Amino acid sequence: MKSSRLLAWIAIAIGVIYFIVPLIGTFEFSLRMRRGEYTFDAYQSVFSDLQFRATFGYSMLMALLTIVFGMLLVVPTAYWVRLRLPQIRPVIEFITLLPLVIPAIVIVFGYLRLYNSSSWLPLTNTTSGTNVLLMFSYMTLSLPYMYRAVDTAMRAIDVATLTEAAESLGAKWPTIMFRCIFPNVMSGVLSGAFITFAIVMGEFTMAALLNRPAFGPYLQLVGANKAYEPSALAIIAFAITWLSMGFLQLVSRFQKTAPLKA
Repeated sequence: MKSSRLLAWIAIAIGVIYFIVPLIGTFEFSLRMRRGEYTFDAYQSVFSDLQFRATFGYSMLMALLTIVFGMLLVVPTAYWVRLRLPQIRPVIEFITLLPLVIPAIVIVFGYLRLYNSSSWLPLTNTTSGTNVLLMFSYMTLSLPYMYRAVDTAMRAIDVATLTEAAESLGAKWPTIMFRCIFPNVMSGVLSGAFITFAIVMGEFTMAALLNRPAFGPYLQLVGANKAYEPSALAIIAFAITWLSMGFLQLVSRFQKTAPLKA
């Protein structure tokens, strides 16, 4: 028992050294913009940059739109597959896993070939069309996480019984979906939403190739031209990711304790 505990603490120490020490070094470097003393000048420079505000706000908006439309796509699909078409569930799971094995650059090049100015649906001809294309690109990237989070939450409820009870009371399909199913899988939706948010805020390839003013390309641009601001941005991006993960843990605990809504 003592040797196993010792090995466990050694493994924890190695993990802390591997993950925490570089983070501490990055944070310490970001404070050294003014020679001879530690200051938050790099963070002040980042937050006062108009381009930072514009790109961060743009990515925030795209993340919210991706979450909303992804939720409207995934929840009805997972519900219908579980209730009416369980035989095609392996096919749906395989499709939702494809974004994990197909590189993002391949996906976005496919979109550019399909929706360029000479195609049947020229989305890239306008700014709004390109924004829509980027949102659907983000939905594709987040599909494995959103679908599995929703599907896991749906396993915890009796979909068939809820549906039959609602139908016996005269509820139509929209009422069943938005008043019975959505409230009971909201913890899974939120879990997928926080992961989606972290993905969108740090994604570079699709936004850069579609020439959109997103936060990911801004991180790369600052990293190529400045010294201390990239470290500050790395800490900010890390904090955003960990806040998302923290909210995910809170949602997971809520999922375990919250009663089902009939």
